[in-house]
Amino acid sequence: MELRSLGRTGVKVSPLCLGAMMFGAWGETDHDKSIRVIHAALDAGINFIDTADVYSRSESEEIVGKALAGGRRDGVVLATKVHGRMGDDPNQFGNTRRWIAQEVDNSLRRLGTDWIDLYQIHRPELDTDIDETLGALTDLVRAGKVRYLGSSTFPAHAIVEAQWVADRRGRERFVCEQPPYSMLTRGIEGDVLPVCESYGMGVIPWSPLAGGWLSGRWRKDNPPESRRAALVPSRYDMSLPGNQRKLEAVEALAQLADEAELTLIELALGFVIEHPAVTAAIVGPRTLEHLESQLPAADVTLSQDMLDRIDEIVPPGTNPNPADAGWTNPWISDPWHRRRSLRGRSV
Repeated sequence: MELRSLGRTGVKVSPLCLGAMMFGAWGETDHDKSIRVIHAALDAGINFIDTADVYSRSESEEIVGKALAGGRRDGVVLATKVHGRMGDDPNQFGNTRRWIAQEVDNSLRRLGTDWIDLYQIHRPELDTDIDETLGALTDLVRAGKVRYLGSSTFPAHAIVEAQWVADRRGRERFVCEQPPYSMLTRGIEGDVLPVCESYGMGVIPWSPLAGGWLSGRWRKDNPPESRRAALVPSRYDMSLPGNQRKLEAVEALAQLADEAELTLIELALGFVIEHPAVTAAIVGPRTLEHLESQLPAADVTLSQDMLDRIDEIVPPGTNPNPADAGWTNPWISDPWHRRRSLRGRSV
């Protein structure tokens, strides 16, 4: 695969990044099968792996660590994340110095490595000052436990704030952002991607297949099954208008892929890695078959006409279903941030 630069770090990574969320209890529970998928990806030229402490409550990190044992670690750019809740203790969560300092050591142990190439904050958190977070992360870089820092699913204003704080306070800065991005989730094109390009940040989108919508499995005659709708109704329940719009778009995009003699998967991944701000698309195969269906996308080049036709189906900068944005600002979702009465003030 032709390697790309991760932002301005000079680190070279493959245009497909192996996401490890489906290794463990959330997906493939057989560790040996998961390891075979990881090894197949490395053998195919992928040199970039992304996981997180919260994936299957640390099991994913353990599987990745096993797969990289025996000499494979040095050739891999290894990324993981911190933020998600890892226990019943209210302090086993978030972006605080206390939790980051503890959890990075847990991740290092599970991954079987002395350093993490890219350590990312999995989600923003209003309760914690970004300077506290960056200060803790800076200490990890200076201690040699972490090489680079990144964010995930941060809104544009939070990305900018983090850059400003790093500059003013002499902190290590985020060099990479991991947002949701696909042909069905294009909201970041209007703000996050331009901001990342402006600051020279790498971008490694998650869910380029839109949570399975662009896998080719679901069409009008075979909509998402009820189990998915029951687990995440906001993204899969077909009684919701946003999901109906997605299915209509999938139908049109699938026809477009057929015309181009591509699979829908190849079209979807080719679209994501075609954006000039994007470094690598994170693919999350559970099986070898899934991986084999995704690998050809690294060599796909979409014509301007093809990209224009995709724009006609899903306009740039839009999300047919806003629930796919990956993070909802608490100032919108939590009434406490919008009601003076809830804060003990007179209306």
